[in-house]
Amino acid sequence: MTIQAFRNKSPKINPTAYIAETATIIGDVEIGGGCSIWPNAVIRGDAHPIRIGENTNVQDNVVIHAPTELDAPVTIGRNVSLGHSAMLHGCEVDDNSLIGIHAVILDKTKIGSWVIIGAGAVIPANIMIPPNSLVVGVPGKIVRQLNADDLRYIADNAKTYMKLGETYKETLKS
Repeated sequence: MTIQAFRNKSPKINPTAYIAETATIIGDVEIGGGCSIWPNAVIRGDAHPIRIGENTNVQDNVVIHAPTELDAPVTIGRNVSLGHSAMLHGCEVDDNSLIGIHAVILDKTKIGSWVIIGAGAVIPANIMIPPNSLVVGVPGKIVRQLNADDLRYIADNAKTYMKLGETYKETLKS
C-alpha cells in the first residue's frame, strides 16, 4: 500500500482500519476506526484535508480528492458506504449514507444523512441533498424519500463491510 506524506502532512489512520495492499493514501487524510479501504482506492489529500469517519467503507477504485483550486475539503461521516469506482471531489457526505457504484459527487456539494445516491448518478457542484433522500440520474434528482427497507439496507451494508474489513485484517495477519 502507498501511504505517503505530502507537504509535511502525513495520513493518520486508526489502527483498527483495514487498508488494502493496493490502496493509495496521500497527505492530509484522517481515517477513523473500523473503516475499510479496498483495492485501488485513492485518497489524495494534497490540497485540502480529507476526513473519513468511523466504520466507513471506501470500496474498490473509489477516488477521493480535495481540489486545489477551491477551498473544498472532503468530509465523510460515519457508517458511509462508497460504492465501487465512485468519485468524491471536494464534498461532504453525512453519516449513514450510501454512494452507489460509479456515482460522482462534485465540489461543495453536501449529502445529508441517510441518503442513497444511486449507481451512476452525477451530483453537480454546490448542491444540498437533504436527509432521507433517494437520488438517481444525470444530473442527480431526488425521486423519493427513503423507507424502512432503504434505511436497513444502508445500515446493513456498512456493518457488512466493517465486518469484512475486520476479517481481511485478521486473515492477512496470519
